[in-house]
Amino acid sequence: MAYLFDLTRDELAGLLQDQPPFRLKQVWEGLYTNLQEPSAILTLPAALREKLETELPPALDLATTSVSDKGDTTKFLWTLRDGGHPIESVLMHYRDRATVCVSTQAGCAMACGFCATGQAGFTRQLTTGEIVEQVVRAARASKAKGQRLANVVFMGMGEPLANEPAVWGAVERLHGDLGLSARHLTISTVGIIPGIRTLAERPLPVNLAVSMHAARNELRDELVPINKRYPIDDLISACNDYLAAKNRRISFEWAMIDGVNDQPRDARELAGLVHRLKPSAHVNLIPLNPTPGWPTTGTPPSRITEFAKRLEDLHVNVTVRRNRGTDIDAACGQLAAGQPVRIQTRRSAPAI
Repeated sequence: MAYLFDLTRDELAGLLQDQPPFRLKQVWEGLYTNLQEPSAILTLPAALREKLETELPPALDLATTSVSDKGDTTKFLWTLRDGGHPIESVLMHYRDRATVCVSTQAGCAMACGFCATGQAGFTRQLTTGEIVEQVVRAARASKAKGQRLANVVFMGMGEPLANEPAVWGAVERLHGDLGLSARHLTISTVGIIPGIRTLAERPLPVNLAVSMHAARNELRDELVPINKRYPIDDLISACNDYLAAKNRRISFEWAMIDGVNDQPRDARELAGLVHRLKPSAHVNLIPLNPTPGWPTTGTPPSRITEFAKRLEDLHVNVTVRRNRGTDIDAACGQLAAGQPVRIQTRRSAPAI
């Protein structure tokens, strides 16, 4: 069965072949420019609206909406109509704009122990239409609050580059039909090198964020298990190739884990990796958010500040991320869509 945002413009034209040619433009603009549901596209005859509602239903059913205490973050829990699996997206509100963090898989197979999605395991890939629908419905919610959806980050549930064809299909739709420029689209990865190389060959220069979290293989093998297949030197080489192709600065994401990757040695090693990229990477320090399956706590704020200062002294551009949505399990690493998680154990931190 096809769902509302599964169809390309050409495929929708096939569905509307019994209609006057201008109907295609009316439907497409209604969906992507005006962010309307088919029933609200009043330029269409009632019979066509009913046909679209019946033959192209939404792929996502909204299960719950959670709003943070500060009101700056909204989490949507969706149920996929195809299989009934839960996924989540997070909408972050600013004064006159918004950013949405979307899922690309139901679950995740990367098994990063400190991430709730990885603790819950992998169910299936999302389609391009399921990814696009998360964005369109977030854009509707933003519009209702008088905000413009300005940025999309592929950083929700799942590893985007393990589902690269569907993710790229979504990128093309968001760029070409929602009008979001490539500089406002960010794809995150734990370091899937074939996916990075494929992305380098794609036509749009989207932003690339690498979930680094450790700068030596011994520790990264533990925190990000895919590192055993794609070790750090190979990852840095792929990042430099991406930079050469796109000339768009890469960011390194670094979840601050108390006593694990927040020591002076870690700062020095991270700075060394940053400066191996030309231009050098930007570092985002992320306070580790609590998850039920990970026994280690986040680095205290004062020590995160110290770590950031060490990086600055080593000529690294660094930002300390502000936590959003922790109280509704909507912050980085907390998305599990209510699924049970595996309890992790970890060895003691290595000597510094």
